[in-house]
Amino acid sequence: MKITSAEFEMSAPGLDTCPAWALPEFALIGRSNVGKSSLLNLLTGRTALAKVSVTPGKTQLINFFVLNETWSLVDLPGYGYADVSRKDRNAFNQAVGDYLKNRKNIFQVFVLIDSRLPPQKIDLEFLQWLVDCATPFSLIFTKVDKVSSAELEKNVAAFLRRLEELCDEPPKVLICSARTKTGRTEILGAIEAILVANNRA
Repeated sequence: MKITSAEFEMSAPGLDTCPAWALPEFALIGRSNVGKSSLLNLLTGRTALAKVSVTPGKTQLINFFVLNETWSLVDLPGYGYADVSRKDRNAFNQAVGDYLKNRKNIFQVFVLIDSRLPPQKIDLEFLQWLVDCATPFSLIFTKVDKVSSAELEKNVAAFLRRLEELCDEPPKVLICSARTKTGRTEILGAIEAILVANNRA
């Protein structure tokens, strides 16, 4: 897939303020500081379209970006961030939950997993919630430039073994590195395949 245009559309604090359109949406979510903004910039080919922060929890709104004028990438607040008040954290989680359960035009949720780590409880708990909601998802293991190929293989395999306890069929697995641009073609290809399958390409 060739990206010919990528523009920030709007930010929404909750489901009721999301854009009133029928564009296919592909959501990015993961633990704070897992590399969502970096991945979004990588996919769009724009180095500063999404603000990259080293501060966990910086993304606090649902951010919509329109690509090729035909579909949208949605940057969701990270889960598990600690540097915000409990009241705000609950509000963000509620907004994300409402969006993921009730937004009709979500075509796929890409859950970002830090490839450097063994399976984390918070990731598995979130994926269990997605499975219970019957929300379609794929996994993207990030920061693969920071681990050896052997360690990457070990961590991915360990994560998938844990995931077998949660779902009957394994999700699609992708990898990426914003620094080396690894995975960009494959992730865009996965999005294109979903659009084609739904007659939206």
